[in-house]
Amino acid sequence: MNDRNPALPQTATRSLLEVEGITKRYVTTEGTLTAVDNISFSVAPGEFVSVIGPSGCGKSTLFNIIGGLVGDYDGHVRVGGSAIEGTHAAIGMVFQEESTFPWRTVVENVAFPLELAGIDKRERTERAEDFIALVGLTGFERRYPAELSGGMRQRVAIARTLASQPRILLMDEPFAALDEQTRVLLGDKVLQIQQQLKQTTLLITHNLTEAVQLSDRVLVMTYRPGRLKRVVDIDLPHPRDSDVVGSDRFGHYVAEIWHDLREEATRGIEADEARALRGGGRP
Repeated sequence: MNDRNPALPQTATRSLLEVEGITKRYVTTEGTLTAVDNISFSVAPGEFVSVIGPSGCGKSTLFNIIGGLVGDYDGHVRVGGSAIEGTHAAIGMVFQEESTFPWRTVVENVAFPLELAGIDKRERTERAEDFIALVGLTGFERRYPAELSGGMRQRVAIARTLASQPRILLMDEPFAALDEQTRVLLGDKVLQIQQQLKQTTLLITHNLTEAVQLSDRVLVMTYRPGRLKRVVDIDLPHPRDSDVVGSDRFGHYVAEIWHDLREEATRGIEADEARALRGGGRP
């Protein structure tokens, strides 16, 4: 296991996504709250990186900044060396919340970004069917979301995002609402897709096993204000089948990351308890 200085991103010449000095503050009734503080890292083409941290560490704020959904922050987000602001076609986003359109079939859901791009119906249907096959849903093209399980609906959302062929796939706890067995199996499918497409991926998660299973690197965040505490290289072979997941090395990575996460989660609990005693409640 190799730890890097969290303040230092990878060499910029081989980075697709660069996050430089991101700081975000909010004004609350208790004063100014710093959600994330001076976060810098980068993601190389084809790399799978996870960001993990305790509740309240600013993971979702970071996701929304990179995805262009939150502005008014210090620092820069760059794709291919160019600074971006706002939403960007190079970044595709998958959310934790249900995001399929219930009135559209699976193929119509997946084809939606292609429809917005003005691609004719025959071509967008063919391309949508290719991505449906990629996520393992062949045979369900004419089904509606209500006829699918939660894991299947999330696969539809992933296929829809991939159909627009983003350079970077950004996912915010996409498996959080699923049971453990389903999330592990869906993680296997996501990793298979990522390896097949060489898809640059950034995953926001709170699940240690998921982070180690899927990632080339795991970025561990501190409790508020969210900073990078440590960057952990995951040196495990691909494919990461059940033998790898059940190995001592896999368990060692989980235990090491949990040590950091437990420290920060404890800080968070203590801070919340102190705030409650002062009568401030949660910010």
